[in-house]
Amino acid sequence: MLLRALVAFLALPGVVAFVLPVWIGVSGGHGAGHAIPAAALLTPGTALLIWCVREFYVAGRGTLAPWDPPQHLVTSGPYRLSRNPMYLGVVLILAGWCTLWGSRALIIYTALIMIGFHLRVLLAEEPWARRRFGAEWDAYRARVPRWFI
Repeated sequence: MLLRALVAFLALPGVVAFVLPVWIGVSGGHGAGHAIPAAALLTPGTALLIWCVREFYVAGRGTLAPWDPPQHLVTSGPYRLSRNPMYLGVVLILAGWCTLWGSRALIIYTALIMIGFHLRVLLAEEPWARRRFGAEWDAYRARVPRWFI
């Protein structure tokens, strides 16, 4: 299962949060500007993302991938404060890349990713969690905000 978790990480947030934005930033010809503020976003974003992946693997007994979802509702770690901390971690990472390169294309990419995350949560993930975990999901949803407020 560790290999599946690693593949899921590389295939999904690895591409969305690292490969594509770095490609956009580098190919845009923008010089790396504000390295310290960028690192101040990239570091906690990456740490949060890794923590979430760990929670899915350890507490959920699954991965972040839709083809190998958690078997148990994950309510521990950062999931105590937000129902979607993994997406928040990715957005922090993307904000770090935007800060580093100041690329308009990267800002647009980040905005589109944020919209995509919200729609995915509303239209796919929350209905799936309701069907899969029933009353446990309802209780969790009642006490923990979708994002952070």
